Amino acid sequence: MREEANIQLLVERVASLGDEQAYKALFRIFYKPLSQFAFSIVKSWESAEEIASDVFLNVWKQRERLLQVENLRVYLYVSTKNIALNYLNKAARTQHFSLDEVAVDISVSNATPEQIFISGEMVKRIEAAVNTLPPKRKMIFKLIREDGLKYKEVAQILDISVNTIDVHMAQALKKISEVINLSFIKTK
Repeated sequence: MREEANIQLLVERVASLGDEQAYKALFRIFYKPLSQFAFSIVKSWESAEEIASDVFLNVWKQRERLLQVENLRVYLYVSTKNIALNYLNKAARTQHFSLDEVAVDISVSNATPEQIFISGEMVKRIEAAVNTLPPKRKMIFKLIREDGLKYKEVAQILDISVNTIDVHMAQALKKISEVINLSFIKTK
């Protein structure tokens, strides 16, 4: 909750005062996760970083409107998704976009104390299990578990229902636990 209050304070400083330091702080908080999200759509790190930069350029250009944004995190992810999809359309890389066709690179970062105690072997097993998930499910899992978004926020970003998110997460966790249990049985 403290992080959200800090983000809101930064937003207010950017919107009201045009505070460049606050803008840079927002950039540092969101740039990497937005770049990773864009990469999951466009499959190019260079383009993904450019897309994340474009999102922030738009934020700066329209900073006076920031106070009207109810949830900055969702706003930034939706903006990233929209710019990435526009990029794909302009590049004529695809005629049709489906989240089922998106490949998502899952990496373990921002380790919690619980994750630190998990052995390196267990991390490899979990990553292998996550990589067996269908692309859309993997993206949902990543946004919730790695990026720390709420179900409602992911539903808004991907324009699907919270119930659909819930079903995907339940199926993802079931599949991961099955794969991990099978690998434990094989190694014993």
